[in-house]
Amino acid sequence: MVMINDVTLRDGEQTAGVAFNATEKIGIAQALSESGVREMEVGIPILGAEEREIIRAISGLGLPSKLMVWGRMRQEDLLASLGCGADIVNLSIPVSDTQIHHKLSRDRNWVLRAITRHVSEAREFGMEVSVGGEDASRADPDFLLRVMETAQTAGARRFRFADTLGLLDPFTTFDRIRRMKEASDLEIEMHAHDDLGLATANTLAAILAGASHANTTVNGLGERAGNAPLEEVVMGLRHIYGIDTGIDTKLFPGISDLVARASGRPIPANKSIVGESVFSHEAGIHVDGLLKNSDNYQNFDPAEVGREHRLVLGKHSGSKSVMDAYARIGITLTELEAKSILQRIRNHAVIHKRTPVSKDLERFYLEAFTCLSVS
Repeated sequence: MVMINDVTLRDGEQTAGVAFNATEKIGIAQALSESGVREMEVGIPILGAEEREIIRAISGLGLPSKLMVWGRMRQEDLLASLGCGADIVNLSIPVSDTQIHHKLSRDRNWVLRAITRHVSEAREFGMEVSVGGEDASRADPDFLLRVMETAQTAGARRFRFADTLGLLDPFTTFDRIRRMKEASDLEIEMHAHDDLGLATANTLAAILAGASHANTTVNGLGERAGNAPLEEVVMGLRHIYGIDTGIDTKLFPGISDLVARASGRPIPANKSIVGESVFSHEAGIHVDGLLKNSDNYQNFDPAEVGREHRLVLGKHSGSKSVMDAYARIGITLTELEAKSILQRIRNHAVIHKRTPVSKDLERFYLEAFTCLSVS
């Protein structure tokens, strides 16, 4: 089974302008755990006493999910992580020459020495360790293997491959992860950013190549364009590859809404899986097909994610849509009658930029058939 390690409470909160309070973080952690997310990254202890207190509060809930905290590959970050109640610490360090030289002003050997020192220290303190390879997608692939070998020798259990700038494509991702998998016994975790809109695709590719863990965020929150959305990765794995993550997808609407409210980031109407409009249908040919057999225009049942199809009347509707809409308010129309009302519906959509509600439909009916009786 692929392990989802959701990072909404860490990388998701690093979205510019987003800050969760203690109640929100605890609520999100509970909701994720109840849905079956087996691992989550819940904060950054070095941020201060308040952050550590929240992490301890989440730990105190006794959730079945494993908890991870994030820190830099530094002693002060490691020491801050102790006593928070987390199961795993992710110690992050740049691994691309660009960041090693221009961010750290160091060299590759310094990186390897830092990994040896701090991973060994963490293990001495009894912590499980993931080594986070920041900017791994721009790193020399041969050096990445040295990083992984060093991490494993020091006692790490996992390596996080971070596409920090979201610049990979799925084909390159697959090749990189496959090579790492063949060369190391470490767990491999994919951390994808969505700068080019490929975070979900790259995460799926990494899993196909042998990654055991995938980082996600609810609604795709995260730095800049965000991370791979939890809902997309889980449903993609299920329906494209038949891989079960053990997550109850019927709970997605509630979790998505919870995070949207806590983050102050509304969910776009056309956001895949959780957007308000993604199971809405207006075009006449689509509605006709759905009414005949829903498999004509669905690749999975919306009920899987706690949703249902919604037929919407508008500019592109056909007579079958009109007949169905009127039937739902207790009025039976013939196809000829539906066609006589259709233009009113189309005009309404163009003028008012919204679908007509029941009162509008009743008015169109009266107008259409009053005109017919008068004529």
